[in-house]
Parts: sequence; structure tokens; C-alpha cells
Amino acid sequence: MKTTNLIIVTLAASFVAATSAFAQATKLPPPSTQTGVTYAADIKPIFDASCVKCHTGDKPKAHLHMDTLDGVLKGTKQGKIVTPGDSAKSFLIQAVAHLTKDHDSWMPPLKNKAGIKPLTPEQIGLIRAWIDQGAK
Repeated sequence: MKTTNLIIVTLAASFVAATSAFAQATKLPPPSTQTGVTYAADIKPIFDASCVKCHTGDKPKAHLHMDTLDGVLKGTKQGKIVTPGDSAKSFLIQAVAHLTKDHDSWMPPLKNKAGIKPLTPEQIGLIRAWIDQGAK
């Protein structure tokens, strides 16, 4: 009986530890405190380095153009990816923070031919600030 209780306690403790680690890993980076964030000055350079290789031209992936502000705001055939004023609800943030349930929508993909690395928490925070400030 004591062995069974010990196993249950150990499993419960392991579950709590794993759940806590998962919760930590899935937290969104906070928005940057930078004010006056604009697409042209602050966001386009991030997108040019990490997104535009796949999301531009005649056949952009997911029919999403990330090389222009209009393209980002238009979104995909499935809908908008930016909710101006609410970065936490914006699909773009969930995708670049790798928080979507569908790992195929993580951007940039973990394994990509171009070798593009995931965005840093600072970059995600700046994109969040841009969206929260109206995505202009």
C-alpha cells in the first residue's frame, strides 16, 4: 500500500512539474515598452529577415503577403492574422511565438530550407507593441 501511495505522489509531482514547465514555455513575451512603433521603421525589417522569403511574390505561402503593410493587414484566405489593438488575440503573435496547437502554423517553421531561426522574445514583443498601438 505504501509503495502505491509513493508512486501516486511521485506521478502527481512529476505532472505538476511538467505542467509548470509547459506553462512557462507557452507564455507570450510581453509587449515592448517602445512607443511609436511603425511597420515601416520597426516591423518590416523583422519580416524581411524572417518572413518575406516565403510570404511574397506571385504565390506566397498561405496567400499571405508580408512584404507590405496592406498584405499583413489583409491576412490570408482564412482571415486576418492581426487584430489591431489586441496582440494577444492576433494569430500572427500566436504563430511567431510558437503557441498554436497546429505546429504547421509555427512561423518561421522550425525546420525550414532557408535556415531562418525563430523570432526572439524581443522581436515578438516589438511586434506585439506594434499591434497593440494600432498596427500602423
